[in-house]
Amino acid sequence: MPLLACRRVVFRLAAAAVVSGAALPALAADPAQLVQGTAQQVIDIVKTKTGADRQAAILQVLQTKFDLPAMGRFALGTHWNQATEDQRTRFLKAVAIAEARAYSERFGQYGGQTLTVGKVTPRANGVTIVDSRLNQTSGQPIKLEWEVRNDRITDVKVEGVSMVMTRRSDFNSYIQNHGGKVDALVQELETRAAR
Repeated sequence: MPLLACRRVVFRLAAAAVVSGAALPALAADPAQLVQGTAQQVIDIVKTKTGADRQAAILQVLQTKFDLPAMGRFALGTHWNQATEDQRTRFLKAVAIAEARAYSERFGQYGGQTLTVGKVTPRANGVTIVDSRLNQTSGQPIKLEWEVRNDRITDVKVEGVSMVMTRRSDFNSYIQNHGGKVDALVQELETRAAR
């Protein structure tokens, strides 16, 4: 599988692993347990749910296990300050629904992967980094680095590539290509969410 396609699959699986913590306690005291438990729950969702049920389960996990407001502010970058309160609200809602829909549709690619949690490193500002490997049934394991703050996942790096930074680049490019207007991105995300 080409590296770019592999990264896309891993991004989706990593986000799914982060996303499906519905059975976890409201606040997880141990970031490693949060990551490991969430990964197992995502695998269970992928194995047992399809269609709208899978999308709903993924959306619930996105809303409860990710710090979506912080991730959204960072992903929108300087455009966050230019956006109106209504645009910010619409953006956060649309991006969550669009992501849940995209991940739900692509989870058919699950092929027996497992997640092994490794080193846990506390950092400044209450951030903890949880290193892990996505073990594939064939091929080399893929390195994942989870950023956890306040019992929420705030980013996942796949082989060193940040999901949040990737979204920021994509969103900025879209806005720049559409007259520098945040609303153009919001409308596109709302369209994707409504499909």
